[in-house]
Amino acid sequence: MTGQSPPTSESSASVLRDLPPSAKLVAKTLEYEGKLTQSELAGETLLPRRTVRHALKRLEENGFVDSRTSFVDARQRVYSLRDGSSTVEDASLAASQ
Repeated sequence: MTGQSPPTSESSASVLRDLPPSAKLVAKTLEYEGKLTQSELAGETLLPRRTVRHALKRLEENGFVDSRTSFVDARQRVYSLRDGSSTVEDASLAASQ
């Protein structure tokens, strides 16, 4: 976790616009599916694991995603959208206008 606060809808629109398509896909998948591991995200999005890893890093750096250690397998991390990160949907709407 980066300790960064979630972006506001105005700033998140410009940040999201600058993110690669893979990061947007990962964010949308987390929005629909909820908490997922990196492997689960790779399976759901059909993206290579390395691409998912890079997308998650970018999303975490920009305050869209939180991660925590999995209780089931401590070697894995579970990713989820930050509380209040319906900003992904708001930002995509703002970016498309």
